[in-house]
Amino acid sequence: MPYLFGGLVVLNAVVLSYYLFLKPPSTSISVKQAQAAITQPIDFSNSAADIPPPIGSQK
Repeated sequence: MPYLFGGLVVLNAVVLSYYLFLKPPSTSISVKQAQAAITQPIDFSNSAADIPPPIGSQK
């Protein structure tokens, strides 16, 4: 019985390492459609100047 458990642990480690490190990632159809739909980058505006000062500090 310990050999069976040890064998399953080793098999699990082999399969997990295959899917994590060796198998190339595949993109689904919905991911490809979303990537194709993104044509404009999102504009970023810094709003740090609009944040009020912490309570107790003077500005």
